[in-house]
Amino acid sequence: MNKMKSLSGGSLIERATEIYDFNAALRGRTAPPVEVPDDEPVIAVAQSAPVAVEQPDTRYRASDWTGPVQPVDRIALVEAGYLLPDGPVTAMSEEFRLLKRDLLAELAGNVRGNRVLVCSAHSGEGKSFCAINLALSLAAEKDREILLVDADFGKPGIPEALGLEAGPGLMDALADPAIAIENIVVRTDIPSLSILPAGRRSNNDTEYLASARTEMLLDSLTEGRPDRIILFDSPPLLAASPAAVLAGHAAIALLVVRADRTTESALRDAASLLKGASKVKLLLNGVNFANSGRRFGSYYGQGNAG
Repeated sequence: MNKMKSLSGGSLIERATEIYDFNAALRGRTAPPVEVPDDEPVIAVAQSAPVAVEQPDTRYRASDWTGPVQPVDRIALVEAGYLLPDGPVTAMSEEFRLLKRDLLAELAGNVRGNRVLVCSAHSGEGKSFCAINLALSLAAEKDREILLVDADFGKPGIPEALGLEAGPGLMDALADPAIAIENIVVRTDIPSLSILPAGRRSNNDTEYLASARTEMLLDSLTEGRPDRIILFDSPPLLAASPAAVLAGHAAIALLVVRADRTTESALRDAASLLKGASKVKLLLNGVNFANSGRRFGSYYGQGNAG
């Protein structure tokens, strides 16, 4: 008891150091036994585990489309030779499946986001045909939203090809900041596919597209939505200047080359206008494979485009 009396004075820390060898504890040794006087209460302090507080996600997330829902004309698609949603697997549908797999891999992690420009040197080389089929193929992906933008302001034709009614579009939203672009996106009865019409033609199409507002507007469509992919169907590169400007907003530029029509000089001139794009890829259209070449049709059989 004499030992315990000697500990009656001093602070708690001082008393602890007299009975506990901290250096020994660090070496793995235990403290010596301690006698506690009967008249001195023992206080145990329990430490509660820290409570994790979930922080709200304050990052901006692009708005949902709120425009009208219109049905896609399936009969018109078949008659024009386009892929048919939920249609049979064909050689053409397999070609676009290969294309979209390559694109999805290329888009992953691209700083420009999921923006793809579909263009060609001249008209009549199949860029709109490829843009629509690529959009339909991508729309079959799970957990994806596809926005096909009709950016051929001189000769818009995407809504008509799908049997949709065109209203205000991209150029209207660029010209008038009061227009909320999510309100003019046309949703279709294909759940993952939406269309943004070209809008009213302007004499300043190129200048609008080159403005900082365009980049801000495009960011507002996809920010916080990595599942969204934007496809632009542009005017021909060698016929109008907006295509080259749009390339500056694209992660990938798909340059459609018609095998039996596009000349090498036209291809070189068109490619030189795509320097603003992060990546440029050639898409060969109108190809007839030899018997020894790739023939998906020989496996799946022939039928309507799907």
